[in-house]
Amino acid sequence: MRTLVLNAGYEPLAVVTFRRALVMVMADKATIVLQDDDSPVRSSHGQLPRPTVIVLKRYVRRPYRDMLHVTRRGVLRRDAYTCAYCGKSANTIDHVIPRSRGGKNTWENLVAACLHCNSRKADKMLSQLGWQLRITPHRPRMGGHLVSGLQHIDAAWDEFLQAS
Repeated sequence: MRTLVLNAGYEPLAVVTFRRALVMVMADKATIVLQDDDSPVRSSHGQLPRPTVIVLKRYVRRPYRDMLHVTRRGVLRRDAYTCAYCGKSANTIDHVIPRSRGGKNTWENLVAACLHCNSRKADKMLSQLGWQLRITPHRPRMGGHLVSGLQHIDAAWDEFLQAS
């Protein structure tokens, strides 16, 4: 089970394991905002609520960093596992400008592709094949990319906003 960590200003900061969240609460660095009462954590010292959302007591300043390194998984997640050429389910990544023609490993040059389209494209340019991209490759944003994949955390966040 995962726990959403909110900064002191209540903006989403990270997603951590419930164990890490409990350690932060017991060290008096955070307080529990939402908890799962159905499955408490039992220990030899007693029973603790399983945190779903915690808020830090002190504001943590996050330095602006250039977005994550380019990874295969990151490109597939950014493109929602959808082929940029045909729209089918994608399981590989492809260089829009092939590496053999000077293409780089950048967010703007990599797209998700199905195996069929990736094989057909090979090291050709899109103009040679008469193809067009269905999406524009871009550098993902840090905030939404971090939390978007975890539906139960999104639900907890919505529940927290409604309770406030």
